[in-house]
Amino acid sequence: MHRRLLVVLVPLAVLLVTALGVPLSVTVAEREIQETYVDRLNDVGRFSSLAETALSTGRTEALQQELTRYHELYGIPVAVIDTSGTVLLGPAGAYQEAARDEPALPRIVTAALAGARPEPSGEWAPWDDSALVVAEPVGRDSEVVGAVVTISDLSKTRSRILTRWARLAGLGLLPLIALMAVAWPVSAWVLRPVRELDAASSRISQGDLTIRADAEAGPAELRRLAESFNTMMDAVENAVQRQRAFVSDASHQLRNPLTSLRLAVESLEPHLGADGGGRQVYGVAVDELKAMQRMLNALQASARMESIRTASPVDLDAVLATRVERWRALTETAGQTLTVDVPPGLRLLEPSGGLGSILDELISNALRLSDARVVEVTARIDPANAGDGSAAGGAVTIIVRDDGQGIDPSERTQALRRFWRSPRHQNVPGTGLGLAICADLVGAAGGELRLEDGLPRPDGSGHGFAAVVALPAVPRVPSSSEAPAPA
Repeated sequence: MHRRLLVVLVPLAVLLVTALGVPLSVTVAEREIQETYVDRLNDVGRFSSLAETALSTGRTEALQQELTRYHELYGIPVAVIDTSGTVLLGPAGAYQEAARDEPALPRIVTAALAGARPEPSGEWAPWDDSALVVAEPVGRDSEVVGAVVTISDLSKTRSRILTRWARLAGLGLLPLIALMAVAWPVSAWVLRPVRELDAASSRISQGDLTIRADAEAGPAELRRLAESFNTMMDAVENAVQRQRAFVSDASHQLRNPLTSLRLAVESLEPHLGADGGGRQVYGVAVDELKAMQRMLNALQASARMESIRTASPVDLDAVLATRVERWRALTETAGQTLTVDVPPGLRLLEPSGGLGSILDELISNALRLSDARVVEVTARIDPANAGDGSAAGGAVTIIVRDDGQGIDPSERTQALRRFWRSPRHQNVPGTGLGLAICADLVGAAGGELRLEDGLPRPDGSGHGFAAVVALPAVPRVPSSSEAPAPA
């Protein structure tokens, strides 16, 4: 989370440094270029005064030597030209070679010969390679007899500008580095309670209501938030515990009087006449008492299973190893056939209460409610969540399907609600809680229980019933004691 905070803070700091650094960099570049231009302007002004005296007296040897020496020292060709553009004094070869690459030279020379001091030429940006052309007229007004022209290579000036920019960039990085060095631990300290709240919320979503947040660390606002969170969880846990305790206690307390009532009703059987209507009423009363006992047993089982809220990884092979033989015995007794097609090595997150109990309930529904001949249990990796065909990061889907009566599509949503029973199964023993409890437990483990079409019926009249359990897959981590199998 603090990484996302830095992603927000660092770009803002970069924008601030850039907003301050760019104008400063432009000022530095302009200053360097301006200093170079003033130096060249002073040089051509001095040479112009010397050239005016030398041309008027005819003594040009000293000026010629000075212009040559200037070129040798600084590498800048400077020439004195007449009104026709012919070089009178200075290194003519170097000047003409440099002049060929400067398209602005004729304009500047023409302005200087007209007696004006022209604007300097060239792009002064460090990434441009044009030269600086500066010209000064020799003479004044109508007595201009020529001009002094310099063509200066700005590569050294641009190198100095880039060096200054590099230093400014380095100085600009210092506050960014300091910001990151300070913001990383500070943001971690500030957001640690938020991370703990997030972890606690994740644990709570998995059913662990005992988790609490640390209300002693972090800023005052987050400490108050953690305290409010803990208070809320105390109230939620107490309410859930009271609810479960009520269901369990009520079921337990009702069981004894209900058992006594059933014994009392059954003790009336010898006193009923063989042909009277009382025996029919007696049978109805006994059936209702048995249904109430099953209901209480289901409520107690629900309270026990929901009190265990921690999901844990489990090997599907280990779960099936303890269940398949019993399922086969039950199906053979009912005259049905059980087939199990589950690939080995699947590991998934087991809901609270146990995956075996959930599969027992699904098999029981297939035996009691569907009138099926074939019950099939299969498992696979859900390709929608594990495209590479591995269980890691995907979902393991377990399907229990049969070729019996099935459930109408319009009733499948209601079948996952508590106490709902299909009109076709009103006379079949059951409470209507099994599928609903299984769906809740699977959902609490991050999975899903849905109902679909099952196997085709033998008479071709449709499809049977299928319960699909999708649970998160857990990657298998080999232990250090596991050695690779020999080839």
